[in-house]
Formats: sequence, C-alpha cells, structure tokens
Amino acid sequence: MLSGCCSSPKERTIKFEGIENARELGGLVMQDGRTIRAGKLVRSAELSKATDADVALLKSRFDLSDIFDFRFEAERSKALDREIEGVSNTWLSTLPQAFVAAFSSGRADSTVVQSANLLETLSSYAFSPKAQEMAQKLYPAIVLDTLSQKRYGEFLRGVLSSKGGALWHCSQGKDRCGWGSAFVLAALGASRETIVEDFALSNVSYAPAVEALSAKIVEKGGGEDELAFIRSMIGVNVENFESTLDLIDSRYGSLQAYLEQALGFTAEEQEGMKRKYLR
Repeated sequence: MLSGCCSSPKERTIKFEGIENARELGGLVMQDGRTIRAGKLVRSAELSKATDADVALLKSRFDLSDIFDFRFEAERSKALDREIEGVSNTWLSTLPQAFVAAFSSGRADSTVVQSANLLETLSSYAFSPKAQEMAQKLYPAIVLDTLSQKRYGEFLRGVLSSKGGALWHCSQGKDRCGWGSAFVLAALGASRETIVEDFALSNVSYAPAVEALSAKIVEKGGGEDELAFIRSMIGVNVENFESTLDLIDSRYGSLQAYLEQALGFTAEEQEGMKRKYLR
C-alpha cells in the first residue's frame, strides 16, 4: 500500500483503450517536499495497439513530444509503436545481450508474452531451473551491463531535454520500463520507498493474469520457485528489485551516485531535472 507521501495509484493510473499498465509520475512527492508536475512523465506498455482516442489523450493531457522504447529489435519489429505526428520516438534497447539472445530464441519473457499459448508455455518454463535462474539474474544484469547503462543515460538526457511530455515503455511496461522510472524518480529526489512503491504497481495491473497462471502452476504441483517465476514474468519481482537496489548502494553508495557514475547523468543534470519537473 502506498504511504501518505504521494498521490494514490488510482489518481496516477491512465485508462487507455489499447495501452496497458500506464500511469504518470505526476503527483508523487519527493523527499524535499516538492511534487512532480502532472501531465509530464508517463510510463506504459508498448504502443502498437494505441487507438485514435489514446493518441488524442496523449497529445492533449500530456502534450506528448517524446517516446523512449526500451525493447530489443526482434520484439520491437513484431509490434511497432503507432506513429504519432509531431512526436519523436527514440529506440534504446536496454536489455543485456545475453538475455536478448535467450528471449529471441523463445526461452523467456518477450517471446512468451506474445505467444498464443501463453499459459501453456509459461507453465512449462516455470519448472525449468535455468529459466528460474535467468529471472533472478535479470535485474542485476540490467543495472550492471555497460551498454544498458549507456542507453539509460541517453534516456535520462532525452527526458531532460524533452520539449513536452515524455513517455517510456518496454513490452509490458514493468521491468525495463520500471528501471527507467526508478532512474527518473531518483534524479528527481524520490525516496526509496516511493521508488519501490511505483515499481510494485505493475503487479496491480497484471494481477488477474498472475493469479490465473499461478493457479495452473499449483495444479501441476509447483511450489514457491515456480510461482516466483510466474510473478517475475507476468508481474514484477519486488524482492529482486529491492535486492538490486541494495547491490547498487553497495557498489556506488546511492542510486543518485549510480546515475552519475554508471549512467553518466551528472549531479548538475539531476538538478536540471528537478527544476524542470518539480513544483
């Protein structure tokens, strides 16, 4: 449950016709007491099924000028974002190459989620120790991979220079998108609690799918390891996210220091983000 430090999930959730797991960061309160401006920063799943009404909402309510797509080439090409006139779309794949190779070959998240036999495929993977291990290693790999770091740095500078509203996404708007949101929030001065709470909200969006597949796993004799895999693939693994934040703290001292040292997003640029997006 969210603490009293910020606006409610319901207030920040955006109801689109063809875009899933969408919410804005506007209304969240930072540690210095300032609040993120509404209608400026949006996170979501991919935009391939965005309707005319969705586009109209993005341009009117959020004055959208920039989209950042964190998907890798194969998944992106299967579901290209809808083109929006006057809006720049920047492709910045942030998945480490080892995971791209595995996912492209159909052994994990991106290919599976798009499969017509989603339940059957994931049910099978859930019992694979190798797949379980990959799910546990995903978040640390994302934050420590040098190419991913470079691209998240480019993303942050893109958000800083955006002329209007900025939106970022991956396929489901939960893992890679969630880390992008964590970095934006860190640059704006959010507490760890606020960062974790926003990340965890993807589990609310995907709760029906997680519950349905978890029931099938239990029927097949699955235990906590199998259920944890399902939560990671359909929702987000909050414990893994927090342990990865601990890893960042142990190596860099703080998430803000990580932005500067690993992503190349300087303290001055972080102050610029605050001036631009906080009130």
